[in-house]
Amino acid sequence: MITATGAIIGLAIAIVLIVKKFNPAYSLIIGSLIGGLLGGAGLTDTVNFMIKGAQGMMPAILRIVTAGVLAGVLIETGAANRIAETIVDRLGENKAIFALVISTFVLTAVGVFVDIAVITVSPIAMALAKRVNISKTSILIAMIGGGKCGNIVSPNPNAIAASESFGVPLTSVMFAGIIPAIFGIIVTVFIANSLTKKGEKISDSDTEIETGIIEKPSFIPAIIGPVCTILLLALRPIANIAIDPLIALPVGGLVGCIAMGKIRNINEYCKSGLNKMIMVAIILIGTGTLAGIISNSNIKDLFTTLLVSTGAPAFLLAPLSGILMSAATASTTSGTAVASKVFGPSIISLGVKPLNAAAMIHSGATVLDHLPHGSFFHATGGAVNMEIKDRLLLIPFESLIGLVLTIVSTILFGIFGV
Repeated sequence: MITATGAIIGLAIAIVLIVKKFNPAYSLIIGSLIGGLLGGAGLTDTVNFMIKGAQGMMPAILRIVTAGVLAGVLIETGAANRIAETIVDRLGENKAIFALVISTFVLTAVGVFVDIAVITVSPIAMALAKRVNISKTSILIAMIGGGKCGNIVSPNPNAIAASESFGVPLTSVMFAGIIPAIFGIIVTVFIANSLTKKGEKISDSDTEIETGIIEKPSFIPAIIGPVCTILLLALRPIANIAIDPLIALPVGGLVGCIAMGKIRNINEYCKSGLNKMIMVAIILIGTGTLAGIISNSNIKDLFTTLLVSTGAPAFLLAPLSGILMSAATASTTSGTAVASKVFGPSIISLGVKPLNAAAMIHSGATVLDHLPHGSFFHATGGAVNMEIKDRLLLIPFESLIGLVLTIVSTILFGIFGV
């Protein structure tokens, strides 16, 4: 058994390396190695723990890689842009904030990465913000909040990781996020509206950013691919026909490509989607090595004992572990994956149902996934040309949105045991 001290030191080293801009996957691997050795395991046992941890991530990684087909089709064909533009146009300038929240919510919910969704919507958001005179702070928190809410109801890597770890259907994990997401959207709109006059305004140079898309499909063909994927995944709860995400996600991308008349370019879209997913897959291998070290340490036992000694309900271990691991990795996907693998067995042994645990961990992983040692912080700030000091000021608001998602999820699946 690796000591908790060694595991924590290894985790801290990984975080420091990531903050110093070292490659995240290598940072996690190095932290895992050092943590195992300092925790009392020999070199051979440490490496074995790391390998077993990484192996545990492979089913999720395989599904994530195939999800690249749908993501590539949505982004490269301009379908994602068309969906966002249609929502903004239909809701109008007088509901600018709500339109931006819903746009990023929908894009993320149908399978676009949350940071990519923000980047996709940002040119539309800045042009709209300049017309109605609202700040960068307001539009960015609107997009981030919408993305976080969409992320817990989507077939994205984080949901796949939770589904795989607890052995529950992906659609169940997605549906479990619907009610928390509704509350999150309401809170996001309120926060963003309160910040419309706070911070830097949109300049002329900001609105000169090009989206890179020349010809976009119409809305109906653009939405067919995601709808097909969701319908395929929904066959399990509706008709007891199990279609694995490994099949549903690429089939949705293929159907969408056919609907938009772009089937000749499918190979190009697949390559693009794979490029977007491959970094996530590689980071999850590093995340797996860290999970292997932590799961073979007594840190989870200490954390569980501490929670029980306070008299707090056992189910709180689920959201708290999601929050803790998302803070450590600055990633919803890695936070969900590590928390599920490491704390999942302990949570189940305390009497929490697998789906309830998955839902609470998943929402908890949205609370601190935006910290500066992760890529999300920098990608979203860069999407609206925001300075680092201004981007840092958004962290409390982002955390509040994630906390609302977590509290609602914990009430539903912890207190009431829905």
